[in-house]
Amino acid sequence: MVASFHSFTFTIVACALVFCVQVTLGSITCENLNKDSCAFAISSTGKRCALEKHLRRSGEEVYTCKTSEIEADKLKDWIETDQCIQACGVDRNTLGISSDSLLECHFTQKLCSPQCYKHCPNIIDLYFNLAAGEGIYLPRLCEEQGGNARRGMVEIKRSGIVAPAPELGPEPVNFMITPTIAPAL
Repeated sequence: MVASFHSFTFTIVACALVFCVQVTLGSITCENLNKDSCAFAISSTGKRCALEKHLRRSGEEVYTCKTSEIEADKLKDWIETDQCIQACGVDRNTLGISSDSLLECHFTQKLCSPQCYKHCPNIIDLYFNLAAGEGIYLPRLCEEQGGNARRGMVEIKRSGIVAPAPELGPEPVNFMITPTIAPAL
């Protein structure tokens, strides 16, 4: 009887531990990540993590990881591997990500390399969406890029694959500034 009680208690404790470990292991919260794992990470909610730098009054730089509003496509709970960081030519200390890097020959060559393009879905998804925001189809950029990213971008822009910029109307835009009144005490 005592043996069955201990067996039952052991089973309950084991089940509770398994449940707790699953919950703990499967949950990435951007705010809990350090500087070395924040950039290119994706939270358990599917939102991308962003590394931010703040300057304290003492002049000390402090890095924090925040959850952005940018959602990753079909990826969750992801901290990018060192292999992909190196293969794709990105930097873990990246504070902001810009599509301008797509114009840099060295970066585009690494991003379009088979080591990155075929094995690093998180980084490719991010830059695919950044390129699309500029009206550029990343697979075509990689195809055209060959040995010269700038030439490839010029050819893509010339071919009309890049979406045109919005046109401004004939009227100039006027901004009105209204005075701010302090609230009554």
